[in-house]
Amino acid sequence: MSLTEARFHALIDDLQQGVEDIFEDSDLDVDLENSAGVLSVRFENGSQLILSRQEPLRQLWLAARSGGFHFDYDEARDRWICDASGDSLGELLARVTLEQTGEELAFPEL
Repeated sequence: MSLTEARFHALIDDLQQGVEDIFEDSDLDVDLENSAGVLSVRFENGSQLILSRQEPLRQLWLAARSGGFHFDYDEARDRWICDASGDSLGELLARVTLEQTGEELAFPEL
């Protein structure tokens, strides 16, 4: 079943807020900016993560130092899943955050 536009935007809005909350509650020194469907996470070392909604494709994209990742929503698992690796968004966010900051951070609900 294809996501409706409204459901897609609601899922992304909730997801981006959840990611912001996790970073804000962490001990990491980050700057967060959420504008026009793009969440930018800038770390103290100058690196960043960018989560952006791709409305025409109904995908979420993650840009990190190690590359770009595209996610489709899996309704049955209630998770965003990487179309290349099969990893959940939470697994990939934990990995790229560790790679870019040297700090472990969990994203259990993603």
